Amino acid sequence: MKVAVVGAGKLGVNIARTLLEGDNAVTVIDIDEHKLQKVSGQIDVMTVTANAKEISALKSMGVSSYDFLITTTKSDETNIVIASFAKKLGCGKVIARIRDPEHMSQLDFIKEHMDIDHIVNPDLGITVEIYKFLAEKYTLSNGIFSSGKISLLEFHVTRYKELIGLPIPDFPKILPNMLVVGISRNGKVIIPHGEDVIMADDFLYVVGEKEQIQALNSKVHERGKYTDLQKVMILGGGKTGFYLARMLSEFGAAVKVIERDPERCHYLATHLNDVMVLRGNASDLTLLEEENMESMDAVVTATGFDEDNLLLALMAKQRGVEDVIAKISRSTYVDIISALGIDMALNPLDITTSTIARLVQGKKKVLSSQLIQGQAELMEVIANPYMDFVGVPLKDLSLPKSVIIAAIHRGNEVIIPDGNTVIQEGDRVIMLGLISDITSIEKLLKDNRKLHLLFGR
Repeated sequence: MKVAVVGAGKLGVNIARTLLEGDNAVTVIDIDEHKLQKVSGQIDVMTVTANAKEISALKSMGVSSYDFLITTTKSDETNIVIASFAKKLGCGKVIARIRDPEHMSQLDFIKEHMDIDHIVNPDLGITVEIYKFLAEKYTLSNGIFSSGKISLLEFHVTRYKELIGLPIPDFPKILPNMLVVGISRNGKVIIPHGEDVIMADDFLYVVGEKEQIQALNSKVHERGKYTDLQKVMILGGGKTGFYLARMLSEFGAAVKVIERDPERCHYLATHLNDVMVLRGNASDLTLLEEENMESMDAVVTATGFDEDNLLLALMAKQRGVEDVIAKISRSTYVDIISALGIDMALNPLDITTSTIARLVQGKKKVLSSQLIQGQAELMEVIANPYMDFVGVPLKDLSLPKSVIIAAIHRGNEVIIPDGNTVIQEGDRVIMLGLISDITSIEKLLKDNRKLHLLFGR
């Protein structure tokens, strides 16, 4: 497909890089020529230096020939206008990034009257994942995700103590015909491999046939345990802090927000109900002690600085807070999380890029997808003969370590794969992949029809 990305910031470049690995020709548009030169040096995309708000610029680049246009500039209003203009000029579909709460309360009106197909909000996206973790604890409905005859179950290993200390290859000896496809450990979701061992604090993601998974769920699911969230402190009153405070307050939790900017404090205080808003520096230890951080059920660090979020999260964990979540925008910091013992770290760029990638692909290739703790994506894919993982034993594939083939639905048969399994055309394939390496996922799903015709399989 032919895709235009407006805005050469972090999100725009991340989207362009990801879509480039799929079956897409990508053009990046920005008014800053220097930014575009940097983009050209990083990835192989066409660049256009232009103001996309100008109709003449959109016509000049042939916007009517594009299947998708995605607007990712810093301004909501600019994104809305460009997306609307592009659609009215004949672009197939348009996606706009919109972040402000004022706009979010009138999305249906904006989409209908501005003719915008999809709207994405990085702050709201990350908020939903945090809310799931804190208010529901299980990120899947009742702990189970089901697709056809295949289900995936999420549970803490202490609910099935025989698994503690077990090497991954020995898992089928305890639970035959099932597979561990993901482990949540110290705030980080990992894809398990043969050298991994199940540890005492792990959350496991196990896939198998629906009846077997439901039987296992009746043994391991802790009904009602995670409905007692009462006190939450949010450090940082930006858009993520705002959305999260509103959702948790509606859930029934007592929420404190600490924000240093007086104007922002006024906004929060006048737009949030039953939320305590405190003006102050979130890194002030005296303030945090006065506000009884250690008595909180959860602390979320959502300032505008990754370094502050990491340090504040570590501080909260050291003071015995049970659930600590950090908002992190730099992927280079992800590996630090496990060492710090933080319960969860989420990257809004990864979450938004994953959402947009699925919107662009549509339902023809990826039938369904669901985020796992905001870090991994569970997908159901229809295998076509031009995908590289079709027709080859799994042991002979160079699968990225960030992806695992979880299960295969072939007709009425459910297959829990091993190294000798061969995926066939038409199989419904369940796979789990880390969205921090979403480019590898897109490359794996790529339709290599042209290469197969040229060189054969």
